[in-house]
Amino acid sequence: MSKDENFWRIEEEYFSYDRKIARKERKLASAKDRSKYKKSDQDQLKKRISSDDSNEYDHLQQGRVLAIQPEGIIVCSDQKNWICSLKGSLKQDKNRIKNLVAVGDFVRFEETNSDQGCIVKVMQRHSILSRADNLSRNKEQLIAVNIDQVLITASVAFPPLKPFLVDRYIIAAQKGNMEPIILINKIDLLNSDSNEIEEERALYNEFVKTYQDLDFKVIPISVETGEGIAELKAAMYQKTSVFSGQSGVGKSSLINLVTGSSFATGSVVQKTQKGSHTTTTTHLVPLEDGGFCIDTPGIKSFGVWELKVDEIASYFSEITSFSCHCKYPDCAHINEPQCAVKQAVEENKISHLRFASYCALMASVSEEHRQR
Repeated sequence: MSKDENFWRIEEEYFSYDRKIARKERKLASAKDRSKYKKSDQDQLKKRISSDDSNEYDHLQQGRVLAIQPEGIIVCSDQKNWICSLKGSLKQDKNRIKNLVAVGDFVRFEETNSDQGCIVKVMQRHSILSRADNLSRNKEQLIAVNIDQVLITASVAFPPLKPFLVDRYIIAAQKGNMEPIILINKIDLLNSDSNEIEEERALYNEFVKTYQDLDFKVIPISVETGEGIAELKAAMYQKTSVFSGQSGVGKSSLINLVTGSSFATGSVVQKTQKGSHTTTTTHLVPLEDGGFCIDTPGIKSFGVWELKVDEIASYFSEITSFSCHCKYPDCAHINEPQCAVKQAVEENKISHLRFASYCALMASVSEEHRQR
């Protein structure tokens, strides 16, 4: 029982309710009422925000959100950038979306000045990359929208390769209707003869084989030597791509190399093997050969939005293929006896990397649900 709940229990025992306390009780109960967050209700809410069934906005300017900065929302329309605010009516719905507008959104806006405007409508989205807000976990934080593919950027050694984080991004991409492509940067560092690099090289080789065997596109890359850059450019051709991944893996360096931009780049802190946050805002950058790319701030953890325990296995195709042979139809493949999935792991028919990632996700999502 929380401190707030205990306080109100004592109040009930010793004091009669006055109207002020009653209002607080109703407000508290409403805040804890999860029924208003049913998926059907959220779908209706999103339709109200972004439905395109009316022509009443056709006379307004249409543009695309390039960035969201302290001075306002930067919208590009007819090769001109506008600094826009968000119309108050779009903010009225209290919902579980932390930010109502994201980079990549197509919007309608009213001109309020020579280079300023007010967004009055957010157009229908065909894809969404989002995550659970780090603070509350009860709000969806939109990272980028209307994109074709997520370039899940990892690295070797500095910082080390983290399959768990890659798998979370893969699930988020698939949930949001995007293709996941895995980039492994800094592979030139694998040429060292140190013991630490030897372990990282073994992990890298196992990782590449495992994910390629599962039909994921994996592109090994080195900004230093140029290896893999041509393949990356080909994958990005006439597509809208978002670079996402841990801080320090080299997302900004890759974008600078591919686009000729000059985003700030940083180094990895040697003691912690973690990257510093050099990208602080998300930007949509046009490509010369067609398409766009988006750079996003690095993250330390990534919570997949609205991921339920009973659907995690469906994102691991190799686990699904063996699960039909488990003794129990509702087997979670964790502690159950006669589990065909665990047996497949022991026989190396399922990668230990992927199974460890599955188990970590199961534990993490179960804990999040208990806290709610």
